[in-house]
Amino acid sequence: MTLPLLARKPIAFQRTLLALALAAVSASASALPQFTWDPSTAGLNGSAFTADNLLVSNYSTVTFSGTSFTESGYLAISAAQLGGVTLPSGGLNSDYGFYIQFSGNGTLTSPGNPGTTPTLGTLTSLSYTLYGYNGTSSFGFTGNTPTETATGEVALATGSLVLGTVATTPLGDGTFNPSANAKLTLNWLVPGFQSSSPAYSIALTSFSNTTSQVEPFAGGFRIRQGGGSVNFAAVPEPSTYAMLLAGLGAVGFVARRRTRSEK
Repeated sequence: MTLPLLARKPIAFQRTLLALALAAVSASASALPQFTWDPSTAGLNGSAFTADNLLVSNYSTVTFSGTSFTESGYLAISAAQLGGVTLPSGGLNSDYGFYIQFSGNGTLTSPGNPGTTPTLGTLTSLSYTLYGYNGTSSFGFTGNTPTETATGEVALATGSLVLGTVATTPLGDGTFNPSANAKLTLNWLVPGFQSSSPAYSIALTSFSNTTSQVEPFAGGFRIRQGGGSVNFAAVPEPSTYAMLLAGLGAVGFVARRRTRSEK
């Protein structure tokens, strides 16, 4: 048995054991979960790729009414990444493409003029659909209404809000940078399009937009080609919890043995 041997190790070793267990859990949590998408299963002109993050361009409109706001638009998927490295396009945005259409509402918890005052808010609802299409598409606006030109779209997934926050940061010259983060449910519609272990049912999004991407108008603003990312949440595997519990259990056992030996 190994646990009795641990009792003869110095306290520094015991601390190292705990540190290693925590580090293993931390490393597992910090790595973005990988997924594989196979566009061909949805009739799209692309081959399967494995990634852990999607880069998106944000074309959306935000309007205010008192302390409430609404937002809607399109998130065009511009590239896929794996381990922080952008993957070869493989025909993405030339032979085929993806976009997310969304709409939502929220409340400003710290309202104000975004050009002069930092604002904070929470999303109260949001729904979206992920589409795939063959060929190319352009994104823009007709007035304040976001537009896209794809044809023959295939709905790949849908989802709705779990929780989300928004904020604006003034830059001191009347301009401001809006940002948002959201956690969303994920419901796949095309069997075989995506694969992962475990199967992901949560999408995580984050957006930060620079001044040049923000176009204010009376009662709101447009975001044109804003920056963002989408990745997917994985439930920690039982082995990860087991590793942590084993480390904690071993340290606890050693501590008890040490206490008894000192009495």
